[in-house]
Amino acid sequence: MRNLGVIPDQGLRALIASGAISANPDFIDGQIQPASLDLRLGTVAYRVRASFLVGHNRRVTDRIAEFEMHRIDLSQGAVLEKGCVYVIPLMESLALPAGITAVANAKSSTGRLDLLTRLITDGGSEFDRIAEGYHGPLYAEVCPKSFSVLVRAGQRLNQIRFRQGQAVLSDAELTALHAAEPLVSGQALISEGLGFSVDLRPKVGDLVGYRAKPHTGVVDLDKIGHYPASEFWEEIHAKDGRIILDPGAFYILVSREAVTIPPDYAAEMAPFLAMVGEFRVHYAGFFDPGFGHAAAGGVGSRGVLEVRCHEAPFVLEHGQIVGRLVYERMAARPDTLYGREIASNYQGQGLKLAKQFIAG
Repeated sequence: MRNLGVIPDQGLRALIASGAISANPDFIDGQIQPASLDLRLGTVAYRVRASFLVGHNRRVTDRIAEFEMHRIDLSQGAVLEKGCVYVIPLMESLALPAGITAVANAKSSTGRLDLLTRLITDGGSEFDRIAEGYHGPLYAEVCPKSFSVLVRAGQRLNQIRFRQGQAVLSDAELTALHAAEPLVSGQALISEGLGFSVDLRPKVGDLVGYRAKPHTGVVDLDKIGHYPASEFWEEIHAKDGRIILDPGAFYILVSREAVTIPPDYAAEMAPFLAMVGEFRVHYAGFFDPGFGHAAAGGVGSRGVLEVRCHEAPFVLEHGQIVGRLVYERMAARPDTLYGREIASNYQGQGLKLAKQFIAG
């Protein structure tokens, strides 16, 4: 592998073999992705009074003892209720060597369910970030925001990406890569990453997104293509290229641009600017090598946007910039690519709900 960059699947296997990443029970098929590792829920969830950061020289178990309300057995499945906060020990743990850091994020379907999932560690001062040399357990903080969910031990809500150093592409490098191999359909807006905008003028019809309904049933995360979308989502139509976001509501929208991640690169979605409006793109942020790429069976894939409005109603208009993709070099090309050798639910996607839902 090269010295710097995101560690690919074959590098993850080497870290597992060396003991830098371990699991109890052992790893299962499908956990290793082209540029990340899926993390599995353990057998118990702790309902806590509030979200918390652990703090320097403190352990998660100590903080759980401070805030625990009750504990839930996940071995046979249990409901995590909307609006409540849970801390769940994960089956994986780390013993990172010097020079390797990690970052976590929700998986795509987790984000599309508005299921806030963040990684916390002993001694951690921020969510989803793990410093080099960390030795210890991993925990998921889970807070269902729109729907109560039925979860089971072993389910994978978030994922972790490992890096050797930093290999983020500068704007000049990103411009050169786009010139050699177009990364986005249409004009590339490059400023601290590749900007993308919202599509509110679809080529066919006027369906532009979905808004989560406030009072719904429970979503069993294991049931794929099971729930009629109309029972959980309200369709959003726009005839004039704009919609008004309601404060507190959760929306699924789609980017206007189709994006591509070449095999030697990975990307992460980030907010564009806080000043552009009173909303947040609440997202699952990892884009794997091969996403939307021709070598992996793609022809460009649009990014699904998970949007929540904040303090006041806000007018969102077609073509408004809402986020950016930050590209990084891979330390080596992965053995497998998103969408080619693995089952990838969202290759070639457009506007699409989480995999638990079907039209109707």
